[in-house]
Amino acid sequence: MRMLPKIITVFIFAVIASLPANSQPANAHLDELRQAKTRIQKILLENIDAFWLPQLVDVDRGGYQLNHDAKGEWQGPESKGIVTQARCLWYFSAMLNHGFGDDRHRAAADHGFSYFRDRMWDDQYGGFYQQMAEDGEKVEIGLKHLYGESFMLYGLSEYYKATRNPLAIDLAWRLASLLDRYAHDDEFGGFRESFNRDWSPAGPDVKNLMNVPNDFKLMNTHLHLLEAYSTWYEVSRDPGAREDLLELIAIQSNAVVRKTVGGCTDKYLPNWLPIDKPEYNIVSYGHDIENVWLLMEACRSAGVTDGPLLDLYETLMKNSMQYGFDWDQGGFYDTGKFNEPASSRTKVWWVQAEGIVASLRMFERTGDERYWKCFQLMLDWIDKHQVDWKYGDWSSSISEDGKRQGGKANLWKSPYHNGRAMMQCIETIDRMLARTE
Repeated sequence: MRMLPKIITVFIFAVIASLPANSQPANAHLDELRQAKTRIQKILLENIDAFWLPQLVDVDRGGYQLNHDAKGEWQGPESKGIVTQARCLWYFSAMLNHGFGDDRHRAAADHGFSYFRDRMWDDQYGGFYQQMAEDGEKVEIGLKHLYGESFMLYGLSEYYKATRNPLAIDLAWRLASLLDRYAHDDEFGGFRESFNRDWSPAGPDVKNLMNVPNDFKLMNTHLHLLEAYSTWYEVSRDPGAREDLLELIAIQSNAVVRKTVGGCTDKYLPNWLPIDKPEYNIVSYGHDIENVWLLMEACRSAGVTDGPLLDLYETLMKNSMQYGFDWDQGGFYDTGKFNEPASSRTKVWWVQAEGIVASLRMFERTGDERYWKCFQLMLDWIDKHQVDWKYGDWSSSISEDGKRQGGKANLWKSPYHNGRAMMQCIETIDRMLARTE
């Protein structure tokens, strides 16, 4: 068994459940919580799910088809990228696990899994190809990147939870073993990210999925590894997976946090020193607030209290709400420089999804009315502006002057962020209401 890096020793985590949330916030907002749940469930079922199923399933070429314009009209076959393909498998599986799915979701999940197993899995070297050609058969990009592989581990784990298909957990075991063997950085912690098809380190001339130098470590990649390993450990109960998860908790709650700023940045050297350049000294509000609630989930999965992290949650939320939140109309902006109002002021669909979950989870945890107000504004913004009730799903982004931009589905847009957010919010509200009974 691999020894835990020394960084873990600075965290004194008791092997107990997370600290119980306060029941008082729910008592003060019972009717509003019930009304919010009704609105959120309508968005999930009548806007998101109704858009993606059944048109997402590519019956002719396998996997899922994601090439839809702003009106939701399919634009024809397109390359199949590992990230959104895996996210779609996760979505249909999660709908089943949260009690919203039916036989159609099971069939859609089975369809995706068969494609990944039979065509996207690299039989020679293991791992999943980064991208398949539009015919669904030819390998377009055979490179391996941890961002994409993390979503495959996440999708396979969620699919196994939903179906108990032994072939799924077998494939997940094989993938996790490869990540541990080739990608884990035993010296500095975390994972190396960019590889050739045979898992040899990608050279400087190889363009990777995230379009950064191949020796960089990214907060973004490790954030989704944290998410993947949370679910992977739940289904595998592998002690090694728990070690990886605890290490990722330490990284996401410490290494990627710029302590003098109160926010995170994305780009790091292999030894976790931040790359101090103007173009990298940027706070992504969506990633910071996503980090908050994914850390909560990771600690729960690992069976450790996240009490020592509450101050960090407050710090990240405060910074994002101060500089990146629209307190007039609702919604989080995209990015900004340190300690300055947001410079990129579009409202991107996935940032809104993370914002509504994080604000609700923080209200549940603290009872602070600031988070309740933020949650209410988020729900209003999403329902009235980000959601496209005419053509389905959510607009990719809303410009500062209110114009809808971007298509509904592509290599980076799927039902994962917004579908996950609505499911998480419903689960959180149900938990809060149950404490009042």
